[in-house]
Amino acid sequence: MNVLIVEDHPLISDAYENALNHVSSNNTSLKFDIDIATNCDDAYLKIKNALKNKAIDIVFLDIKLPPSKDGKIISGEDLGIKIKMLLPNTKIIIATTYNDNYRMNSIFKSINPDGFLIKNDLSPKELVLAVEKVIEGDPYYSKSVIKLMRNQASNNFMIDDIDRKLLYELSRGTKMNELPQILPLSKAAIERRKRLLKEVFNVNNKSDRELLEAAEQKGFI
Repeated sequence: MNVLIVEDHPLISDAYENALNHVSSNNTSLKFDIDIATNCDDAYLKIKNALKNKAIDIVFLDIKLPPSKDGKIISGEDLGIKIKMLLPNTKIIIATTYNDNYRMNSIFKSINPDGFLIKNDLSPKELVLAVEKVIEGDPYYSKSVIKLMRNQASNNFMIDDIDRKLLYELSRGTKMNELPQILPLSKAAIERRKRLLKEVFNVNNKSDRELLEAAEQKGFI
Protein backbone atom coordinates (compact mmCIF):
# COMPACT_ATOMS: atom_id res chain seq x y z
CA MET A 1 0.00 0.00 0.00
CA ASN A 2 1.25 3.48 -0.87
CA VAL A 3 1.11 5.90 2.06
CA LEU A 4 1.65 9.66 2.04
CA ILE A 5 2.38 11.35 5.37
CA VAL A 6 1.70 15.10 5.25
CA GLU A 7 3.23 16.40 8.47
CA ASP A 8 5.84 19.05 9.28
CA HIS A 9 6.94 17.59 12.64
CA PRO A 10 9.48 14.76 12.21
CA LEU A 11 8.59 13.11 15.53
CA ILE A 12 4.96 12.74 14.46
CA SER A 13 5.99 11.38 11.06
CA ASP A 14 8.22 8.86 12.85
CA ALA A 15 5.28 7.78 15.02
CA TYR A 16 3.17 7.10 11.91
CA GLU A 17 5.99 5.14 10.31
CA ASN A 18 6.46 3.08 13.47
CA ALA A 19 2.74 2.28 13.55
CA LEU A 20 2.77 1.22 9.89
CA ASN A 21 5.84 -0.95 10.46
CA HIS A 22 4.14 -2.57 13.44
CA VAL A 23 1.03 -3.33 11.38
CA SER A 24 3.10 -4.89 8.58
CA SER A 25 5.13 -6.96 11.07
CA ASN A 26 1.87 -8.45 12.38
CA ASN A 27 0.52 -9.06 8.87
CA THR A 28 3.14 -10.28 6.41
CA SER A 29 0.75 -9.78 3.48
CA LEU A 30 0.85 -6.00 4.10
CA LYS A 31 3.76 -3.84 2.98
CA PHE A 32 3.84 -0.05 3.01
CA ASP A 33 5.66 2.27 0.62
CA ILE A 34 5.88 5.50 2.63
CA ASP A 35 6.41 9.02 1.27
CA ILE A 36 6.48 12.26 3.30
CA ALA A 37 5.58 15.88 2.53
CA THR A 38 6.09 18.71 5.00
CA ASN A 39 4.13 21.54 3.37
CA CYS A 40 1.12 22.16 1.12
CA ASP A 41 3.10 22.69 -2.09
CA ASP A 42 5.06 19.43 -1.83
CA ALA A 43 1.98 17.48 -0.76
CA TYR A 44 -0.14 18.80 -3.64
CA LEU A 45 2.60 17.93 -6.14
CA LYS A 46 2.69 14.34 -4.84
CA ILE A 47 -1.11 14.16 -4.99
CA LYS A 48 -1.12 15.33 -8.64
CA ASN A 49 1.66 12.89 -9.51
CA ALA A 50 -0.46 10.07 -8.09
CA LEU A 51 -2.96 10.71 -10.89
CA LYS A 52 -0.30 9.74 -13.45
CA ASN A 53 1.77 7.21 -11.54
CA LYS A 54 1.05 5.00 -8.53
CA ALA A 55 -2.11 5.60 -6.56
CA ILE A 56 -2.04 6.72 -2.94
CA ASP A 57 -3.93 4.31 -0.68
CA ILE A 58 -3.70 6.21 2.63
CA VAL A 59 -2.88 9.81 3.53
CA PHE A 60 -2.01 10.90 7.06
CA LEU A 61 -2.93 14.58 6.99
CA ASP A 62 -2.07 17.32 9.45
CA ILE A 63 -4.29 20.42 9.42
CA LYS A 64 -1.85 23.15 10.41
CA LEU A 65 0.69 23.25 7.58
CA PRO A 66 2.73 25.95 5.82
CA PRO A 67 0.42 27.29 3.07
CA SER A 68 1.18 27.03 -0.63
CA LYS A 69 3.30 29.81 -2.12
CA ASP A 70 0.37 31.07 -4.21
CA GLY A 71 -1.93 31.19 -1.16
CA LYS A 72 -4.53 28.95 -2.78
CA ILE A 73 -3.99 26.03 -0.37
CA ILE A 74 -3.87 27.47 3.12
CA SER A 75 -4.18 24.41 5.31
CA GLY A 76 -4.41 20.66 5.44
CA GLU A 77 -8.18 21.00 5.16
CA ASP A 78 -7.78 22.46 1.66
CA LEU A 79 -5.47 19.56 0.78
CA GLY A 80 -8.03 17.09 2.10
CA ILE A 81 -10.72 18.60 -0.13
CA LYS A 82 -8.43 18.25 -3.16
CA ILE A 83 -7.62 14.64 -2.26
CA LYS A 84 -11.34 13.81 -2.04
CA MET A 85 -11.86 15.39 -5.46
CA LEU A 86 -8.79 14.01 -7.28
CA LEU A 87 -8.26 10.68 -5.49
CA PRO A 88 -11.71 9.60 -4.23
CA ASN A 89 -10.54 6.09 -3.34
CA THR A 90 -7.75 7.31 -1.08
CA LYS A 91 -8.37 6.87 2.63
CA ILE A 92 -7.67 10.00 4.68
CA ILE A 93 -6.60 9.96 8.32
CA ILE A 94 -6.68 13.43 9.85
CA ALA A 95 -4.39 14.03 12.81
CA THR A 96 -4.40 17.44 14.47
CA THR A 97 -3.86 19.22 17.77
CA TYR A 98 -7.08 21.22 17.30
CA ASN A 99 -10.05 19.98 19.31
CA ASP A 100 -12.31 23.02 18.98
CA ASN A 101 -15.86 22.05 18.05
CA TYR A 102 -16.14 24.51 15.17
CA ARG A 103 -12.82 23.40 13.67
CA MET A 104 -13.56 19.69 13.97
CA ASN A 105 -17.10 20.10 12.66
CA SER A 106 -15.79 22.01 9.63
CA ILE A 107 -13.31 19.21 8.86
CA PHE A 108 -16.00 16.55 9.15
CA LYS A 109 -18.29 18.36 6.76
CA SER A 110 -15.63 19.28 4.19
CA ILE A 111 -13.57 16.05 4.18
CA ASN A 112 -15.45 13.34 6.12
CA PRO A 113 -12.16 11.54 6.88
CA ASP A 114 -11.83 7.79 7.31
CA GLY A 115 -9.86 8.41 10.49
CA PHE A 116 -9.87 11.46 12.74
CA LEU A 117 -7.31 11.67 15.52
CA ILE A 118 -6.53 14.36 18.06
CA LYS A 119 -2.80 14.22 18.70
CA ASN A 120 -3.20 14.70 22.45
CA ASP A 121 -5.26 11.47 22.55
CA LEU A 122 -2.69 9.39 20.73
CA SER A 123 -0.55 6.53 21.92
CA PRO A 124 1.45 4.01 19.83
CA LYS A 125 -1.26 1.42 20.49
CA GLU A 126 -4.05 3.71 19.32
CA LEU A 127 -2.15 4.66 16.15
CA VAL A 128 -1.76 0.98 15.26
CA LEU A 129 -5.46 0.39 15.92
CA ALA A 130 -6.41 3.37 13.75
CA VAL A 131 -4.33 2.08 10.83
CA GLU A 132 -5.77 -1.44 11.14
CA LYS A 133 -9.37 -0.23 11.29
CA VAL A 134 -9.03 2.13 8.31
CA ILE A 135 -7.37 -0.58 6.20
CA GLU A 136 -10.26 -2.91 7.06
CA GLY A 137 -12.69 -0.27 5.80
CA ASP A 138 -13.96 0.90 9.19
CA PRO A 139 -13.81 4.52 10.37
CA TYR A 140 -11.68 5.28 13.41
CA TYR A 141 -12.06 8.33 15.68
CA SER A 142 -10.10 9.15 18.82
CA LYS A 143 -11.95 9.85 22.08
CA SER A 144 -12.10 13.66 21.72
CA VAL A 145 -13.62 13.27 18.26
CA ILE A 146 -16.24 10.84 19.55
CA LYS A 147 -17.15 13.36 22.25
CA LEU A 148 -17.64 16.01 19.56
CA MET A 149 -19.84 13.70 17.49
CA ARG A 150 -22.14 13.20 20.47
CA ASN A 151 -22.63 16.97 20.70
CA GLN A 152 -22.60 17.67 16.99
CA ALA A 153 -26.34 18.11 16.60
CA SER A 154 -26.12 21.38 18.51
CA ASN A 155 -23.45 22.78 16.19
CA ASN A 156 -24.66 23.25 12.62
CA PHE A 157 -22.49 26.19 11.60
CA MET A 158 -19.73 25.48 9.10
CA ILE A 159 -16.75 27.71 8.35
CA ASP A 160 -16.54 27.26 4.59
CA ASP A 161 -13.72 27.66 2.08
CA ILE A 162 -14.47 31.33 1.42
CA ASP A 163 -14.55 32.11 5.16
CA ARG A 164 -11.15 30.48 5.62
CA LYS A 165 -9.68 32.35 2.66
CA LEU A 166 -11.12 35.60 4.01
CA LEU A 167 -9.48 34.99 7.39
CA TYR A 168 -6.22 34.06 5.68
CA GLU A 169 -6.16 37.23 3.56
CA LEU A 170 -6.98 39.41 6.58
CA SER A 171 -4.15 37.75 8.50
CA ARG A 172 -1.79 38.69 5.63
CA GLY A 173 -2.84 42.31 5.88
CA THR A 174 -4.90 42.40 2.67
CA LYS A 175 -7.04 45.56 2.56
CA MET A 176 -10.84 45.41 2.35
CA ASN A 177 -10.87 47.21 -1.01
CA GLU A 178 -8.53 44.54 -2.41
CA LEU A 179 -10.56 41.55 -1.25
CA PRO A 180 -13.24 41.61 -4.01
CA GLN A 181 -10.40 41.03 -6.51
CA ILE A 182 -9.37 37.87 -4.61
CA LEU A 183 -12.67 36.47 -3.32
CA PRO A 184 -15.80 35.87 -5.46
CA LEU A 185 -17.79 38.36 -3.37
CA SER A 186 -18.70 42.03 -3.38
CA LYS A 187 -17.30 44.30 -0.68
CA ALA A 188 -20.72 44.36 1.03
CA ALA A 189 -20.90 40.55 1.04
CA ILE A 190 -17.38 40.36 2.49
CA GLU A 191 -18.37 42.77 5.27
CA ARG A 192 -21.42 40.59 6.05
CA ARG A 193 -19.24 37.48 6.23
CA LYS A 194 -16.81 39.24 8.53
CA ARG A 195 -19.64 40.31 10.87
CA LEU A 196 -20.96 36.73 10.97
CA LEU A 197 -17.48 35.39 11.74
CA LYS A 198 -17.19 37.83 14.63
CA GLU A 199 -20.48 36.49 15.98
CA VAL A 200 -19.30 32.89 15.59
CA PHE A 201 -16.01 33.59 17.37
CA ASN A 202 -17.76 35.66 20.03
CA VAL A 203 -15.90 38.90 19.29
CA ASN A 204 -18.91 41.04 18.37
CA ASN A 205 -18.19 44.77 17.95
CA LYS A 206 -14.46 44.14 18.32
CA SER A 207 -11.57 44.72 15.95
CA ASP A 208 -10.37 42.54 13.09
CA ARG A 209 -7.25 41.83 15.13
CA GLU A 210 -9.35 40.19 17.85
CA LEU A 211 -11.24 38.21 15.21
CA LEU A 212 -7.94 36.93 13.80
CA GLU A 213 -6.63 36.07 17.27
CA ALA A 214 -9.79 34.04 17.98
CA ALA A 215 -9.62 32.34 14.56
CA GLU A 216 -5.97 31.44 15.09
CA GLN A 217 -6.67 29.97 18.52
CA LYS A 218 -9.29 27.73 16.93
CA GLY A 219 -6.94 26.68 14.12
CA PHE A 220 -8.57 28.40 11.16
CA ILE A 221 -5.44 30.37 10.23
